[in-house]
Amino acid sequence: MRKIFQQQPVLCIAFILAVMTAFIIPPDKNYLEYCNFTVLIELFSLMIAVAGLSHTGIFDQLTAFLLKKSGSVRKLAMMFIFICFFSAMLVTNDVALITFVPVTIFTFRNIPDEKAKMFTIALETAAANMGSMMTPVGNPQNLFLYDKYQLNAKDFLETMLPTGIFSLVLLLLFTLLIPKTVCEPEKNILPEINRKEFCIYSLLFIFCLLTVFRIIPDWGCLFVSIFTALFTNKTLFKKVDYALLGSFICFFVFVGNFARIEPVREFFSSILSGREILVSVLLSQVVSNVPAAVMLSGFTENGKALLLGVNLGGLGTLIASMASLISYQLYRKSENAKPMRYLLIFSGISVVMLAVLLPINLI
Repeated sequence: MRKIFQQQPVLCIAFILAVMTAFIIPPDKNYLEYCNFTVLIELFSLMIAVAGLSHTGIFDQLTAFLLKKSGSVRKLAMMFIFICFFSAMLVTNDVALITFVPVTIFTFRNIPDEKAKMFTIALETAAANMGSMMTPVGNPQNLFLYDKYQLNAKDFLETMLPTGIFSLVLLLLFTLLIPKTVCEPEKNILPEINRKEFCIYSLLFIFCLLTVFRIIPDWGCLFVSIFTALFTNKTLFKKVDYALLGSFICFFVFVGNFARIEPVREFFSSILSGREILVSVLLSQVVSNVPAAVMLSGFTENGKALLLGVNLGGLGTLIASMASLISYQLYRKSENAKPMRYLLIFSGISVVMLAVLLPINLI
């Protein structure tokens, strides 16, 4: 048991929390409604697509290009921050991280600075979470609240733009902690890209993005991703992080049960009025910002404050934004990983950013 906990700490903690709340809210048909199967399908399919693209050799070429253009570890980190921040606006924070964290790990494989790698991944995780707050389609809570409160583009931008821009400035300031160590691409001859496979997995990746934008149904994406892996490279199934998917399922159960505990609902109902930002930030630290948005939306008409609060609430703990779990799991499985040190660095950056941004928005 101890060995399992050491190998999969997040999954074990999530499972324990789910089981504990199951004693309070016994299993029933509502449990099926807890799980966001669309998110699970999108994550599974994206893992297949990214693993396939990695197999083609494209990441080798992309890594060489980034190293050549950056010239230093600090500039490399800045490039990843910008990429994650702006891509998350369109493809969601989950997709941005599941796409670019593996590229980051791959890029750092010949840079002997584990601390710089940890800082970079932690910063691009915060960048994806903060960048996603800038558009209604950037993350699930934005889409939900934008529709529920019938917000328009003007209201949305006026609410989110100042904090989003300020957060990007803070992220760039954090890069000053990363050394200016010179980095260069490998002198080895890069492998040729398998163009046929590259086209196949690129199309699969685009298919996944279309599912994220709700243009293609999630079951269609699942079928296509399984079909693609079966007929191109069955080993891609081994690249899927099933522990991460399991962690999400357990957290869904925990959050769903937590929201059904009547004293909890009554408590938040009594304290929310006029304190939407603070309460949503605090609740997000425990149940993550997506369920916090859904729970609290039933107790307030101040949609703008709630929108800002749950997005700020993505900072702080590892589970404040479920997208942050993706980065952690991907880093934890990388070569020479130091998970506890990464958690300290990630938590430090996230808490400091929250400590700066929250008071400004409470004024």
